[in-house]
Amino acid sequence: MVIDDEPQIRKLLDITLSAQQFRVQGASTGKEGMIAAAMHPPDLILLDLGLPDEDGQSVLIRLREWYTRPVIILSARSSEEDIVKALDNGANDYLVKPFRAGELLARIRSALRSARQEENTPVQTFGLLTIDFTAHTVRKGDEPVHLTATEYSLLLLLAQNEGRVLTHQFILREIWGPAYTTQSQYLRVYVGQLRKKIEDDPNQPKLILTESGVGYRFVGG
Repeated sequence: MVIDDEPQIRKLLDITLSAQQFRVQGASTGKEGMIAAAMHPPDLILLDLGLPDEDGQSVLIRLREWYTRPVIILSARSSEEDIVKALDNGANDYLVKPFRAGELLARIRSALRSARQEENTPVQTFGLLTIDFTAHTVRKGDEPVHLTATEYSLLLLLAQNEGRVLTHQFILREIWGPAYTTQSQYLRVYVGQLRKKIEDDPNQPKLILTESGVGYRFVGG
């Protein structure tokens, strides 16, 4: 579902997504989108922030009261504040207009792939990295990866949100607690340690990507 008040954007997305065998439904206002999503919940929502009847951030908050599938923001707003706010409000991803069709399709596929993963899957493989959520073990190829409890918790949080940008504040709150949401140095240190243990080249990471000024994204391949 595309919730965007610009007819040309809805038409462009309809053409682009239909060519990839997606079925597309459009809505030009927040209210129209909310009603349509409630009646026929889509697999994924592309949401603009600049809607004529209600700010997209408010629509996102209301959607997240019941809608659990992926939401990707498509907006002309490019400030770090807007991006972080949307991600903290529950968006899975954020693309700034104008966007490249190829990148959008890649983000959509990643979000849908992550959503399809069964929550109770005991073992997941990301390239050479294998995480056994039941045994709390990690292997890289045939070799065990020895992680501290905090490192494992951080990797688990990132892996369970594969493809999704997690803000610094969100990660700090989930791992260290509400009192640490401004202590970004903790996060930098642990991400650095984790990269040394799971990345082929920690200086050019392929699994844990930095979203500058916003947070981190885990890309499992």
